[in-house]
Amino acid sequence: MTWPMPLALVMAPAVCWCAAPPAAGAPLDVAEFERLTTGKTFFYTRNGQSYGAEQYLPGRRVVWAFTGDDCLKGTWFPVGDSICFVYDGKPDPQCWRFAEGGGGLEARYAGDPSGLPLIARQSSPEPMACMGPDVGV
Repeated sequence: MTWPMPLALVMAPAVCWCAAPPAAGAPLDVAEFERLTTGKTFFYTRNGQSYGAEQYLPGRRVVWAFTGDDCLKGTWFPVGDSICFVYDGKPDPQCWRFAEGGGGLEARYAGDPSGLPLIARQSSPEPMACMGPDVGV
C-alpha cells in the first residue's frame, strides 16, 4: 500500500528533522573550555568521517594530528568568543568557536561559521598515539 503523494511530502521533512543532531548551545567561554578539555584527548569527526584528534595539556598546550598524520605541538589562547591555536611551524592562528551540544563537543571554524562543524563524540584521558618523529609525545 502506498501513501498518497501529499502525505508522503508532509512526512519527509519530519523524518529528516528527527535525524539531524541537536543544535549546539552558546559558545563556551575560556574557563568552560579549559575545564572541559584539559587532561583529555578529543577525537573529532566531520560529516561523520574521522578528521583528527587533539590532546589538551596543562598550560594551554596541545598536540594535534589529522587522522593518519604526524602530530603537531601547539598552544591555544582566547580571542573574544573563539579559541585560537598556533602550532610549531604554522604561526598563523586557527580560531574556532566551541559549544556543547547533544552530539558532543562542536567546533566551528571562526572564518567559516556556516561550514560543517567538527564534532567530538569521544574523549579519553589517555595521551595521543603520535606517528612520525615525535612518537611518544
